[in-house]
Amino acid sequence: MTEPKRQRTRLYLITPPDIEDVAGFVRLFETALEGGDVACLQVRIKPDGQVDEAKTKAVAEALLPLCRDRDIALIINDSVGVCAEIGADGVHLGHLDMRVKDARKRLGKAPIIGATAKNSRHVAMEAGEQGADYVAFGAFFPSQTKADTVPAEPELLSWWQAVMEIPCVAIGGITPDTAKKISLAGADFVAVSAAVWSHADGPAAAVAAFNAALDEAEAAF
Repeated sequence: MTEPKRQRTRLYLITPPDIEDVAGFVRLFETALEGGDVACLQVRIKPDGQVDEAKTKAVAEALLPLCRDRDIALIINDSVGVCAEIGADGVHLGHLDMRVKDARKRLGKAPIIGATAKNSRHVAMEAGEQGADYVAFGAFFPSQTKADTVPAEPELLSWWQAVMEIPCVAIGGITPDTAKKISLAGADFVAVSAAVWSHADGPAAAVAAFNAALDEAEAAF
């Protein structure tokens, strides 16, 4: 019997760590969507390495109507409180943040809960056992966005794909040039920030380049 074909890897965008002009960023995000498919947008506002909950809420509330209209999951980084308050689609928990099972008790069954595993199989398995909807591995390449990263190898994605049904997100310095390799290794989503917002030709061109790479990977599945 033939194994079912993997679903195409999709793009998981993360906001810049600080946003001064909220309305301007909503317009920028709308422009980015002209480049093609985006599955998720994570609102990650950490101008000094710590979550700015007030600004996170303001940015997320402004983005929510557009995300709803385009069927894009809006994920809040680290703040279960903001997620619950504005009715976001989910929350992403860092390695040292609230446990998945505690977040699930607070949010209920419906919201998406993602968890950072870095390069740890044990942490990833534990998050899955506690009810995470996805786990995030990385950094696979040097990152401009996060300083406290640890290196992860693509084989980690292949292992996860072979043993678990929960989706995995690959993060850390991924570019359009490396997205195909990461997709083929087993990533269900590739998470990117600076590679889109700082792209020389603009975010729409970046999103288009990522989608082209992911289309190439799908053709090779």
